[in-house]
Amino acid sequence: MANFLTTAAISKTLVEVGKSKASLSICKMLVLGILAGMFIGYGAHLATTIATGHYEYLGFKKLMMGAVFSTGLILVIILGAELFTGNNLMTIALFQKRITPGQMLRSWFFVYIGNLIGSILLALIIAKFSGLLSGAVGGSAIKIAAGKTSSAEIAHLNHNFAFFFRAIGCNMLVCLAFMMSVAAQDIAGKILAIFFPIMAFVSSGFEHCIANMYFIPAGIFAKSFPGAVEASGKSAEALAALNWGSMISQNLITVTLGNIVGGAILIGVVYWYLYVNSEEV
Repeated sequence: MANFLTTAAISKTLVEVGKSKASLSICKMLVLGILAGMFIGYGAHLATTIATGHYEYLGFKKLMMGAVFSTGLILVIILGAELFTGNNLMTIALFQKRITPGQMLRSWFFVYIGNLIGSILLALIIAKFSGLLSGAVGGSAIKIAAGKTSSAEIAHLNHNFAFFFRAIGCNMLVCLAFMMSVAAQDIAGKILAIFFPIMAFVSSGFEHCIANMYFIPAGIFAKSFPGAVEASGKSAEALAALNWGSMISQNLITVTLGNIVGGAILIGVVYWYLYVNSEEV
């Protein structure tokens, strides 16, 4: 007997998972969403710390950032928190008519709000109360955040256009990590299943809306530390452009929509069609 589920079994299991998520109370959605936002934030802070250095040989820095960032999704999945991007797979239950559009959107909305609260709360704790972003690591936080709200590195493309497609690629990998974790039947297997797709999305430079709910506020908070500003090497103009407004208009709206397309449609709907459509679950 195989010690993992087949793709068909994974897809059918996700119908029941979607039903379970839709049945949660608003309070539980928010609390579990806050936890997931904090868990992803831990991975993001670890990646920021790893980014603080001068080891660029053959992309090793990006590889290490991706490797450590996977900690966040491991915590979310093993400990049962609610993550908006993973919950995009609820379209499998929706298209199988086990939940209604209203139930799915209710879950997405309150989990997204919970993720936002948790991510910003952790960024506030780390930046304002721990002192961990007051120096070189804070400089890395500013550089990462500025890169997510500025089109300087992709002047030949519209910023939001590029980030939309980066977000599609991201959540395809995140949802595949969720699916493979369902396939695994023990914790070690689940960790391995999560690790490689998440390492791939971060190392590839894709965009994840919940991770950005930590990365960008961390950079905004770090601007209050002279040591972090100096370490970032950013101009006054670039620092002024990094703010709450640009976080929303230059990143979160576009990235959230791209994540939905990648996860809910290109993975959720496609796998429903291939493995669940017209079958009793």
